[in-house]
Amino acid sequence: MNELEIRLERLRSPEVRERVEDGWRTVLFACGAVEQHGPHLPLFMDTEFGSHMAVEVARRLGRVLVAPTIQVGVSEHHMAFSGTISLRQETFEAIVTDYVASLARHGFERMLILPTHGGNFAPLVEMEGRLQAASGEAVVAIYTDLIGLIELFRDEAEAELGLGDRIGGHADLAETSIMLSLHPELVRPDLAEAGVQAELTEDVIARIIRDGLDSVTPNGILGDARGATAGLGTRIIAAFATEAANFFQSA
Repeated sequence: MNELEIRLERLRSPEVRERVEDGWRTVLFACGAVEQHGPHLPLFMDTEFGSHMAVEVARRLGRVLVAPTIQVGVSEHHMAFSGTISLRQETFEAIVTDYVASLARHGFERMLILPTHGGNFAPLVEMEGRLQAASGEAVVAIYTDLIGLIELFRDEAEAELGLGDRIGGHADLAETSIMLSLHPELVRPDLAEAGVQAELTEDVIARIIRDGLDSVTPNGILGDARGATAGLGTRIIAAFATEAANFFQSA
């Protein structure tokens, strides 16, 4: 028996209307990025991770539809690296605003937003009140704990491989393992290397946003990408999906 389709864009319009009328009034979408992820990972890491995570979280919540991932995010701090595409913060806000306004008009009463690119967290926090206003009576909930997410990755890496110290927040052991789990054919483990290994504090994040990631790490890696496994990636996906589902249930 096939699992019930929950991805909005794969449904027909009458099917969406029927779901809403049947009480499926929560919709979730991820906000990713198309940007460099070191010499070994593809540019769509955050977007592909977001699309996968959105489905995993929605399945845990139940009776939740998944809207298409916003594929390009706020990535100006990655523009020193070839291939990165970035939206201005005001452009990103306009897109997210139009998303929630459109979905509210179709009868969705809860909008759940899951950023899977670090540069989208602060802009989403800053615009949260305006998004709430744009959604009318619907409730907007955004997962915003970037530091906590990095800690979750670190805990899982330590428990699985004893390599928690290789988690740095970008193109590291965690993200390499996630992509090995999702698309191993797109990963170049032979090019995986160590980057800058510094604790990802609010001050470090502020410097990266202000001066660019290349001012902190020449190869675009925060942490260490070596030693990644698909098994760790699968474990991280499950742990993050459970964490995010619990957050949205209580939001």
